[in-house]
Amino acid sequence: MQTLPYVVVTNPHMSHVYELYYKAFDVLRRVPEIRTVEDNDRYCKIISQTLQEHLTVIPRLAMGIIECQSLMRPVETDKFMNTLLRSRISRRVIAEQHLALTETFHSPWHFPDAKQQHDPNADFVGEVFLRCKAREVVEECGQRAKSLAKAAFGPNCRLPEIRLEGHLDATFPYILSHLQYVIGELLRNSVQAMVERQSEVAANLDPIEVLICEAPQHVIIRISDHGGGVPKDILPDLWSFSKASRSQIHLENLLQVPKMAATMQELKTPPSLEDVHSGHEVDLKRPVDGSLSSLTYRPPNLKLGMGLPMSRVYAEYWAGSLELHSLEGYGVDAFLQISKLGNKNEQLSMRASMDAV
Repeated sequence: MQTLPYVVVTNPHMSHVYELYYKAFDVLRRVPEIRTVEDNDRYCKIISQTLQEHLTVIPRLAMGIIECQSLMRPVETDKFMNTLLRSRISRRVIAEQHLALTETFHSPWHFPDAKQQHDPNADFVGEVFLRCKAREVVEECGQRAKSLAKAAFGPNCRLPEIRLEGHLDATFPYILSHLQYVIGELLRNSVQAMVERQSEVAANLDPIEVLICEAPQHVIIRISDHGGGVPKDILPDLWSFSKASRSQIHLENLLQVPKMAATMQELKTPPSLEDVHSGHEVDLKRPVDGSLSSLTYRPPNLKLGMGLPMSRVYAEYWAGSLELHSLEGYGVDAFLQISKLGNKNEQLSMRASMDAV
């Protein structure tokens, strides 16, 4: 952030993010060498507190970028955001993995003489879910998208069926919260587009079709909807964090999302709402990243202009990809490719670019 123009860094939101990272560096550099389990426990408390403080980074960055868009070229803004977000993902993954492994070490079933031998998180290695099933993630995210749509548009609104096909037993190791965020954003967009377009078409809603294709080295998930496609004036800025034509709307929406302007801590849809509309039990898997859950559970009618760009950053970080093909007036096909073998390095930016952030 020190390479940004001075006037940009003086923006209150950008300055807030800068101070958070400077404080984190100053705190962590003073941690003495860890020699005992007690030292590690104290270190984990510091990490946990730092992670909680940094839950405001994404919304404050978004508001800062919007307010400073006239001071930087869009290509420079997007380069900065992509570099910073990839660096943020890598730091959070390392920190959360350390916390998760420490939690496992202290768990009662970890010790040989423990009375309880069953580990409820046996399929996890830290934050990595070893048996991530694409079908279950799509179904869970689909139910969540529908419940949010009903909460926003009313319980009587018609919702499209989400139809799955292909290799429904595809299983692979992945960080569950990352996959839930990306698929959740894609399904949110599809459900919302279908609901908003139903006033224009008298016929019954076509289903949202999700095709899961498993290959030896990767899994591809295609999400197809008939929601009218992406308008031509929006398409050029679809993957950009700097959207000048709709910046004021996005800024107002960021301020309206509950707690997002001040804190991102564990904002979730009440379980009763999901139970009523989805008929599914509350998911008891390891809790997801607080900032991602906050973004995922935001009201669907509050468009922030960052869902797709952030989804692509998360997809590409793990050597995957996210592409979108739109037919205006008809619908959208979104293609998410996931590397399933876990044998590729994270797609970090160049070392020089990361140091500049």
